[in-house]
Amino acid sequence: MPFVLDHINIFAIADGDGWAIVDTGLETRKTATIWRDLLEGMLQGKPITRVLVTHMHPDHVGMAGWLTRRFDCPLWMTRLEYLNCRVLVADTLREAPKEAIRFYTAAGWNEDEIDDYRTKFGNFGKFIHPLPDSFKRIHEGERFTIGAHEWTVVVGAGHSPEHACFYCPDLKLFLSGDQVIPKISSNISVYPIEPAANPMHGWLKSLAHVRDTVPDDVLVLPSHKTAFYGLHARINALLEEHHTDFGKLKEALSEPKRVVDVFDSLFKVQILGTDLLNMATGECVANLNYLENLGQVTRTTDEAGVDWFQRV
Repeated sequence: MPFVLDHINIFAIADGDGWAIVDTGLETRKTATIWRDLLEGMLQGKPITRVLVTHMHPDHVGMAGWLTRRFDCPLWMTRLEYLNCRVLVADTLREAPKEAIRFYTAAGWNEDEIDDYRTKFGNFGKFIHPLPDSFKRIHEGERFTIGAHEWTVVVGAGHSPEHACFYCPDLKLFLSGDQVIPKISSNISVYPIEPAANPMHGWLKSLAHVRDTVPDDVLVLPSHKTAFYGLHARINALLEEHHTDFGKLKEALSEPKRVVDVFDSLFKVQILGTDLLNMATGECVANLNYLENLGQVTRTTDEAGVDWFQRV
């Protein structure tokens, strides 16, 4: 992928005379070429029987429409991921709405940053092949068979609304998507479409749910980085990391500060460029909304529409 996180792991699972595919990559010419080479080479010219997508982000769902149309096979997703993806793709090439400008103004963005955002708004769909017009809904706890083995859907939240992971007890495999990744933490963000959202609550709760549902002896196959053992230890480390961040934030908020003023408390890198600024802002707001919902942080809005946060 043409980003700092430069790859996504996709999985082909033997399914009768063909392959079930989990996640698909961005829609780019390079990805399409890679897929054609895979289909004719390592996948032995066998058909794709179904496409399972963990969640709606372009690196996961980008080629789903391309594959399902090519093989006339179904797309399997959770309902919230499919519908949210359709909504965001519909924003492609739209003008930035006033609600979004208000959201980033409240976070403390300056005029140049707002103008750059206006220019780039509506790019979500540029890496997504048109989705199929129907899908097969999957849900928490659902069991189904791929080839000779049974798999169970384990749903997470926070990084995306209804993120599907896939657990196979027979093979002791856990396809974790972006829910559990080694070495890095998934982005947990609030977006202008729901400025008062509390995705951090869902994220922490669903990490505990995965730990309580999936045994520790599985081989974890994440969407990024490498496969690993030690699922429970990794989840505990993620939970500890977030609680450490909450402490850093509260320490920084001994006096009122804007969202953009607390980046140093959460991030080790300098936040440069609109894309990184967007992600950093969303993640900071997610942390602040969580603490505000707990009654540990207060928010006041000044006459310019900028939010100021302070610990209680």
